[in-house]
Amino acid sequence: VQLQASGGGSVQAGGSLRLSCAASGRTFSYRAVTWFRQGSGKEREFVAGISWPGARISYAGTIKGRFTISRDNAKNTVYLQMNSLTPDDTAVYYCAQSSGPRSFSMSDMEYWGKGTQVTVSS
Repeated sequence: VQLQASGGGSVQAGGSLRLSCAASGRTFSYRAVTWFRQGSGKEREFVAGISWPGARISYAGTIKGRFTISRDNAKNTVYLQMNSLTPDDTAVYYCAQSSGPRSFSMSDMEYWGKGTQVTVSS
């Protein structure tokens, strides 16, 4: 399985970006997908997760109300819509596929994408 995260870039504070995570080699079927991020000098942290087929969603408190995770199972793609971005959101964003349909725990992630850089300037 290969996961490809895309959609990162540089925006000003208050702007928006939409990240995509596409799987190849295997579908996301029956697997939860989670977005994590890692800022410079910081530990990787949970951002948002979506279960299979999409009924259960969880967000980190720092992004709740600003980010929306969704999945298009027909397209085998998971999205992260990010609005009202702040400089604190600057990080490399990773998508990861869980070993099961519900877990968003980092320790349960089976496959990771390479990450996409998001830079928010003030």
